[in-house]
Amino acid sequence: MIAPSILSADFSRLGEEIEAVAGTGDTRADWVHVDVMDAHFVPNLTLGLPVVQSLLKHTDLPLDCHLMIEDPDRWAIGYAEAGAYNVTVHVEAARDPVKIAKDLRAAGAKAGLSIKPDTPLEDHLDTLKHYDTLLVMSVEPGFGGQSFIARVLDKVRTARRLVDTGHLNVVVEIDGGINADTIEQAAEAGVDCFVAGSAVYGAGDPGQAVAALREQAARAGAAH
Repeated sequence: MIAPSILSADFSRLGEEIEAVAGTGDTRADWVHVDVMDAHFVPNLTLGLPVVQSLLKHTDLPLDCHLMIEDPDRWAIGYAEAGAYNVTVHVEAARDPVKIAKDLRAAGAKAGLSIKPDTPLEDHLDTLKHYDTLLVMSVEPGFGGQSFIARVLDKVRTARRLVDTGHLNVVVEIDGGINADTIEQAAEAGVDCFVAGSAVYGAGDPGQAVAALREQAARAGAAH
């Protein structure tokens, strides 16, 4: 699955930018990744619930909301209630991640748990049993356009093994530095869903960029 990140889109034309990846067939994105940052948990400020509510009115693509915020215990539920398909919180910010997962699911959303590059996966395996998505950060959260941190692929391989053996039931997602040069190694490690920002929105035709990335990932995954 390919999830273009609107962090790399033109914020003055968000509706049109999402339409650019809402085509048919291989040019249609699977999810649209929405980075919510509060300038507290990460040193950047992007957009929040009102923008997400507006986007939900303008697209039928599933919104994948990644909350890089303090106090997700308080704020995450609003995104689920608004109609976001998947709402991801950071384990480093959550006070009670199991309760958050239950609340998100009760509100009709999938629940996602994100871990930073230096956060050990093993410490949170019991918590992940309550979640639908594991988002492995392959850059430090906060800004787009950073370089891919390859060592996080060890966490992906561990998660893939646990999913394949039935110990976890999550979509393995990766976010940060995913492009034509890095997507194949991520696919080989076992990623299911690839968040891509500038690799999609920096291309002349975002829909074709989605199709090309999907083909690369599928080829690498099949070969592996």
